[in-house]
Amino acid sequence: MTRHPRGALFATSTMTGFGIATWVTRTPAIRDELGASIEAMGLVLLGLSIGSMIGILGAGALVRRLGTRPLILLGGALPVVGMVLVALLAPAQVPAGVWAGLFLIGFGSGVAEIGLNVEAAAVERHLGRPVVPVLHACFSLGTVVGGVVGIAMTAARTPVVVHLLVGAAVMAALAAFAALNLQPLPRATATQNPDDTATAASRVSTTTRRSVLTVQLALIAVITLAMAFAEGAASDWLPLLMTTDHDAPEAVGSLVFTGFALAMLIGRSAGTPLVTRLGRGRVVRLCAAVGAVGVLLVVVSPSPVVTAIAAAVWGLGIALGFPLAISAAGDHPTDGDRRVSVVATAGYIAFLVGPPLLGFVGEHLGLQAAMVVPLVLLVAAFVVAPAARDADVRRTVSA
Repeated sequence: MTRHPRGALFATSTMTGFGIATWVTRTPAIRDELGASIEAMGLVLLGLSIGSMIGILGAGALVRRLGTRPLILLGGALPVVGMVLVALLAPAQVPAGVWAGLFLIGFGSGVAEIGLNVEAAAVERHLGRPVVPVLHACFSLGTVVGGVVGIAMTAARTPVVVHLLVGAAVMAALAAFAALNLQPLPRATATQNPDDTATAASRVSTTTRRSVLTVQLALIAVITLAMAFAEGAASDWLPLLMTTDHDAPEAVGSLVFTGFALAMLIGRSAGTPLVTRLGRGRVVRLCAAVGAVGVLLVVVSPSPVVTAIAAAVWGLGIALGFPLAISAAGDHPTDGDRRVSVVATAGYIAFLVGPPLLGFVGEHLGLQAAMVVPLVLLVAAFVVAPAARDADVRRTVSA
């Protein structure tokens, strides 16, 4: 695989991160334009979640029938259209229109996320070196760039419509690059292992193999769900937490979210040597532990400064959790694509239940208290982290 086809995957992931950050940094302003309460804003955010889940739940079957290319292309186009709708309809005070725009962003991102993770895991197996962490680092890069632009736009009091339309134009450029350069691997090449997979598969019965893998996938799914929920909680609510619970200016809320995204970028970019030294399972456990400490500090934080530092610890901690869980799911000689699809789908369920759940709790107890939910999930991920250890599935199949 040449650099440009891999670059197409990275460009799409960067676009998704940029789009999310563009939206997140202006959530306080959009809430004010809509005149929505925290609970009502959670319902608006539900459009993003429902769109994501419809896309994600249907993506597994689409990957098996059509391959990854149509999903990645669709994931490049629909978020651009959705961003334009949000840009035009938020100032017009049309909550249903903003909901619809977020639905398109979520649906496009959902199908793209499954397609991207399946393809990146296949490329990783094909090349024999990390690709999934790089893919997620590109997402974090997009969030950092989008966050910096959002801070500048917020500080300059740029109208939401202008900011989001500029963001849509950048997203369209990245999507066009991806569309012109995307060349997915043939699935026969992507799914075969250099070992004789037929021989490996014959060493265990079909019933035993399915039973063991179901337990393995369930535990990895807990990790992906916890990490995705923790990341989504920060993306959806950190700026609003700063403005509501700490009475900070909007620009400060955007800055805190950008610090969180930058910490994730650093963790994903620099964490590969740590995985090589400690192993995948230990690093996942470390991610869960550090992330839980960061979330706990946000929950008990008495000031915006402490919350900003805690958010950075939160982001640094969970940075590698999700991509390493995806790599663990794909670490299988025969069923890598199917396993990645199943685990990624389980992880992205967090984006369905996250916004309304945290919005409901935040409306009654405050957003700081609501962050106890991702804290509990990260503790669960810490407990089951050994499920992601290196080559565990391969040893099971060949036992």
